[in-house]
Amino acid sequence: MDLEKIEGLVKIIENSSLTEFTYKDETVKITMSKLDNPPVVVAGGASAAAAPAAMPAAPASSKEDPAEEDDALFIVSPIVGTFYSAAAPDVPAFVKAGDKVKNGQTVCILEAMKLMNEIQAEYDCEIEAVLVSNEQKVEYGQPLFRVKKM
Repeated sequence: MDLEKIEGLVKIIENSSLTEFTYKDETVKITMSKLDNPPVVVAGGASAAAAPAAMPAAPASSKEDPAEEDDALFIVSPIVGTFYSAAAPDVPAFVKAGDKVKNGQTVCILEAMKLMNEIQAEYDCEIEAVLVSNEQKVEYGQPLFRVKKM
């Protein structure tokens, strides 16, 4: 499913009285929910609420053990912007797979409208995977890191 189709679904849900919608095919599952905030799309079946930096979610398409997917946690993008893994091109990334991070520790920077927003872990966790590449454009609610709570 391409981004234009997803955006179309979001617009339909925004303008309808539906409070939840799920789309599923062989490779992807998308669930959208309306709360007090606008609907948010997270590929893989989790709904994002009012822009938390970390939340439970499931990967978009994975052939791994389904029981393992249900327990997956992600740090998601609270805004639309550009992902930066480090504070500058010549310095190491804030985190990499295998790193243990503390509550409040910066894990990346998201640039939106020329403002640099530090994204911080909301709890102690271990980074299992970095899901986006440096300077990649990211969407609201998009998983950035797969984490394991400590």
